[in-house]
Amino acid sequence: MRECHLVSKQPGSHKYKKAVTEHPTVPNHLNREFDVDRMNQAWSGDITYIWINGQWNYLAVVMDLYARRIIGWSLSTRADAALVINALDMAWEIRGEPKNIMFHSDQGSQYGSKEFRQRLWRYRMKQSMSRKGNCWDNAPMESVFRSFKSERMPKTGYPNTSIAKKDISNYLMTYYNWRRPHQANSGLPPAVAEENLKSVSGFC
Repeated sequence: MRECHLVSKQPGSHKYKKAVTEHPTVPNHLNREFDVDRMNQAWSGDITYIWINGQWNYLAVVMDLYARRIIGWSLSTRADAALVINALDMAWEIRGEPKNIMFHSDQGSQYGSKEFRQRLWRYRMKQSMSRKGNCWDNAPMESVFRSFKSERMPKTGYPNTSIAKKDISNYLMTYYNWRRPHQANSGLPPAVAEENLKSVSGFC
């Protein structure tokens, strides 16, 4: 590189920080019980960072743990409470405004914010948070992001937000939900497995 006068160009550091202290009021109610009995019993959420047009953007995703189906997502240049609220709102509307759901996440400040907790209260959801610095407490969401970044996201990032949103939506809501085999569903894609489970349980 020195002989060819090449200089390595690295993206700047992202701004999404996880908590360094335990959240004082939200315990880990889920406690890694990822296999749940029905739809809309437990949802999981998380945030990752994505390089778009020369800067970091932030992707928030919501999953229904019943069949590991993605039900909401949001993309923004800011890792704030609005990012996770928008993803939650999408999930709540897609699912038909259900009640009595446990929502699990890590201890990111966005999930512990007053605004997000007020939204959970409005939707009558019970909040659960992973233990500090323990990614295994939210393993299904970590798996989604690992799959997306290794299978779909361009190595150099996306050229613009419009292309990024279209590709992310196609991957999460179409490919991941309807076509990608999932080990937790005995090889069935999440949406297909969910439809089968609904038929077996008589859920409408």
